[in-house]
Amino acid sequence: MQQVNIREVRRNIGRLLDAVESGEKIIITRRGKPVAKLSIVDREEEAFSFPDRKDFRAQFPPSETSGIHLVQRIRNERG
Repeated sequence: MQQVNIREVRRNIGRLLDAVESGEKIIITRRGKPVAKLSIVDREEEAFSFPDRKDFRAQFPPSETSGIHLVQRIRNERG
């Protein structure tokens, strides 16, 4: 497992991503302390999608005021 500081990451992101694609895990450090791990994305994570919420939204009555008007009113109240 390779350790690189943030400056190296900024300069060499392409090389580091190539290493990750070939299976290597990379620890990113700040001031010598590990803060993140760069690793390949699981295909299962990549395929994640949010469930359809159409039925859930249908349970709520339509709003009498549009979102634009609500935001404008809130802004006006703040002054």
